[in-house]
Amino acid sequence: MREGSFSHKQEPGAAAVIFEYLETLITAAIVVVLLCTFAIRMVRVDGLSMAPTLDHGDFLISSHAFYQPKHGDIVVITQPNEISTPLIKRVIGLGGDVIDIDFEEGVVYRNGEALEEPYTSEPTFYQPSAALEYPLTVPPGEVFAMGDNRNNSSDSRDARIGLVDERYIMGKAFFRLFPLGDFGIVS
Repeated sequence: MREGSFSHKQEPGAAAVIFEYLETLITAAIVVVLLCTFAIRMVRVDGLSMAPTLDHGDFLISSHAFYQPKHGDIVVITQPNEISTPLIKRVIGLGGDVIDIDFEEGVVYRNGEALEEPYTSEPTFYQPSAALEYPLTVPPGEVFAMGDNRNNSSDSRDARIGLVDERYIMGKAFFRLFPLGDFGIVS
């Protein structure tokens, strides 16, 4: 530096600061859109069919990125049906499984074994008037899904809904955002 001269950093102008904030906001918006399109979705529980696990009004995050249904997963179903609303249910049977329900004893069987279901509110006594025939074999590429509140749930037992094509599973519900008292992982 020459004697008598000085150096100072030039402060960015107001336009540069505004541009930087806009660039950050646009980048964040793009990331959110991409995440919501290709990885996660937020859904609201409507009704009591998943009680006691989930309650009416709960807000959940579901993921559909590279998702393959598994027994026991809680999934969001968008398959067109007579009820005409997305459903949140638990996967009970996968392609190839044989499902049977003893409505007198309230027991659900998969491949001849009674299911251990600590997440249900009571035994499975409810049989819809338009019920499927049991035992039934779940075809490949489809699932048999039921609500945890077995006696207050419209699910795969009802022929109006029936078996669910895996292509209509929007994703697995894995995190509860609201209510804050129940914030956390959905099991």
